Amino acid sequence: MLLPNGTHLTYCTNIHPGENWEDVFASLKTYLPKLKKQLSPDAQFGVGLRLSNLASQELLISDNLPAFKNWLDAEGLYVFTMNGFPYGGFHHQEVKDAVHKPDWTTQNRLAYTIRLAYILAELIPEGMEGGISTSPLSYKPWLGFNKERFKEVFEVSALHLAMVTEELLFLKESKGKTIHLDIEPEPDGLLENSQEVIHFYQKWLLYIGCKRLACTKGLSPDDAVTALLNHIRVCYDVCHFALAYEQPHEAFAKLQAAGIQIGKIQLSSALKAELPESEVARTELARKLQPFAESTYLHQVVERNGNGQLHFYSDLPQALHHIQKPTAREWRTHFHVPLFTQNYNGLQSTQDDVETVLNYISEHPELSQHLEVETYTWEVLPEGLKTDLTTSIARELEWVLQQIQIKENA
Repeated sequence: MLLPNGTHLTYCTNIHPGENWEDVFASLKTYLPKLKKQLSPDAQFGVGLRLSNLASQELLISDNLPAFKNWLDAEGLYVFTMNGFPYGGFHHQEVKDAVHKPDWTTQNRLAYTIRLAYILAELIPEGMEGGISTSPLSYKPWLGFNKERFKEVFEVSALHLAMVTEELLFLKESKGKTIHLDIEPEPDGLLENSQEVIHFYQKWLLYIGCKRLACTKGLSPDDAVTALLNHIRVCYDVCHFALAYEQPHEAFAKLQAAGIQIGKIQLSSALKAELPESEVARTELARKLQPFAESTYLHQVVERNGNGQLHFYSDLPQALHHIQKPTAREWRTHFHVPLFTQNYNGLQSTQDDVETVLNYISEHPELSQHLEVETYTWEVLPEGLKTDLTTSIARELEWVLQQIQIKENA
């Protein structure tokens, strides 16, 4: 939905199971009209669309895409952002590190992303920017400590992103639609934080991308840099940057100084726990964390010691074996917990970071036009936290709207 400051707010439909187009469309029909009626009865309601590779292929068969567009128009809905990170299955199966497959070294990832861009160009309303979030290039543990492998992944990924830029330039020229691809840093991704993003842009993307665009589009170096920075942006997932222990305003300042735009902000909270001194209390903390150590998604843990140094665990079950580590002071866990509460049976969340981001946006609405709530873990939450899905989504969005209203009235 369009907010008074000119930004658009939605939720990501990756919350709904469905890997083929028939199932995706059925879920959208089930939830979106009800949510619009409740949250935006008199104005259009925005959609953050997630399509798997299969669903994106099936949407282009026959008249599926025109039919979908007609349905959106009839229901007062509009798509302005897409989630192009998960390529394959995302529900009812073990996902874990497979969420990064295929990575940005592959033709499959390239083709899938370009297909999403062409779909989005047909769906976004006139005069509105569209964005597609995507993976942080690859998954670090796959690369080990092989410097040559890191170099290869950076090089090929940069080339493929330049090729995406070519297609996005074509869509702008041919259809007048501005679409950006938004790289989403996350724990153990090849890009995890603002420093790694900036390094990738400055050492790889702009260098390789400028050479490519000079050859294929005849762009000057300055025009090529402008094109790359306009069409390849960052998806700032608040949960992920909280796991990196980055303060939002500091990350925003670093990215802005490097000329890197934020295409989308995903509003999400991570689990947080202050580690007590006593072994007994830590054992009790482990008991409270155990229900979150589920088998579908990766739940990386980032530990901070008293000196501010960080230690990384690839998943919560592994981390729990080290909960008695005496130097550890705080754990943050990659589990997208609901936004509207900060306490979970003695555990906390990084809700403060979400509030900080919303406060920053109220003062700097030019930061990003796209806000998307991304709490996709409802199905795997501990039983005591599960509620009706429609109610849960509405409660998330209502909480965000309330926070925005508070900021505006302050």
